[in-house]
Amino acid sequence: MNTVTLKPSKEKSLLRRHPWVYANAIERVDGKPAPGATVVVRASDGRFLARAAFSPHSQIRLRVWSFDEAEPIDHAFFKRRVQRAVGHRRSFVSGTRAVRLVFGEADGLPGLIVDYYVADAPKVVPVWDAPKVIPLGDAPKVVPVGNAPKVVPVGDAPKEIPLGDSSKEDGSLPQPGDEATTRGQLVCQFMAAGVEAWKEAIVAALVGATGCPNVYERSDVAIREKEGLEQTTGVLAGAAPPETLIASENGVRYHVDVRSGHKTGFYVDQRDNRALVQAYAADRDVLNCFCYTGGFSLAALKGGARRVVSIDSSGEALGLARANVEANGFDAARAEWLDADAFRTLRRLADEGERFDLVVLDPPKFAPAREHVDRAARAYKDINLSGFRLLRPGGLLFTYSCSGAIDADLFQKIVAGAAADARVDARILRRLGAGVDHPLLASFPEGEYLKGLLLQIL
Repeated sequence: MNTVTLKPSKEKSLLRRHPWVYANAIERVDGKPAPGATVVVRASDGRFLARAAFSPHSQIRLRVWSFDEAEPIDHAFFKRRVQRAVGHRRSFVSGTRAVRLVFGEADGLPGLIVDYYVADAPKVVPVWDAPKVIPLGDAPKVVPVGNAPKVVPVGDAPKEIPLGDSSKEDGSLPQPGDEATTRGQLVCQFMAAGVEAWKEAIVAALVGATGCPNVYERSDVAIREKEGLEQTTGVLAGAAPPETLIASENGVRYHVDVRSGHKTGFYVDQRDNRALVQAYAADRDVLNCFCYTGGFSLAALKGGARRVVSIDSSGEALGLARANVEANGFDAARAEWLDADAFRTLRRLADEGERFDLVVLDPPKFAPAREHVDRAARAYKDINLSGFRLLRPGGLLFTYSCSGAIDADLFQKIVAGAAADARVDARILRRLGAGVDHPLLASFPEGEYLKGLLLQIL
């Protein structure tokens, strides 16, 4: 077995069960492990620490498979890990037909992302049906526009969040063989050398655990180049996905382009946050910036928003957003679409005196790496300053960062600075993040890439 020995004292992170080892922590490599090969990781005194995937081209030189010396890394290992991941979602996720089935390190499969879409069809057994009422705190059915009440009960979390019930047919993942699985689509991103080496075993495990025969690869991500891997897409099993499929979430139908859309075609990580917007949109004027295919816009329309203005610089994405409005039977007159640069448009709307009751800011990743943090901070402050200026008194701001290099504390400081520059008092009603299908290892804070704030201006 190939062995990697760490420098003295460099084993501390592994003893805390952090799943990464950087190149500068390695003393020597015994053997000639190929990219993605499994190696035994030992401390400088020879103690066993972990089994990990070796990546000679990446600064993250080792990604841990297991801390158990007795656990071999073989086909059975990947079958167990995938089955565990599917079981977690079956038990804890509800209200959607689009779910993050595998979330990398948090599921013990570092470098692997898998999203599962089940396309809508008549009389299909649902993956996870949306509850008729989403209890997101004691939310009023109608929140007045403009002069909001002094206290809007947004921040109080419900005593119990309905995260699915595996004992109910309409709240659980279809079993292999169910009709719903045949129309499903598994979409994978293999972002590290280890999972790339075990791709065939992983695909077989996914098909076996879900019963979904269709697996499509969307490994067209830049991080693969740091692993010495080429970007690639294509069918891994079953049939090719259609140009778009329709998946449902919280009572809203979405067109999903899994072949060329952002990420795997849809931002499944924002499901809970879209539900929150839906719960508070009634009779409000809503602005959704960086709207893409209209995720938050459709949630607001479903929630009874009076008017929804959506901004994106992609005409193609806006075309799909309009199709989403039609697919749901929403009144198109309540939806306005601006094909424009978001930064300039936000400033223009604010200068022209436009005002809204609810603003959503969900920009793309401004800081792909730590060297971009300063520039990203300025960009986040810019859009949040405009967001505050566009709100009426009592209005709500949903603001997000998906940049892993921007942590939650820094993001809050940036937003607070924007509020100060806008000369408004803003209070945080809730801290936001990804849903329960994006679990976080307690030992791996780097996994918390999506962070957000729900604020109200006084």
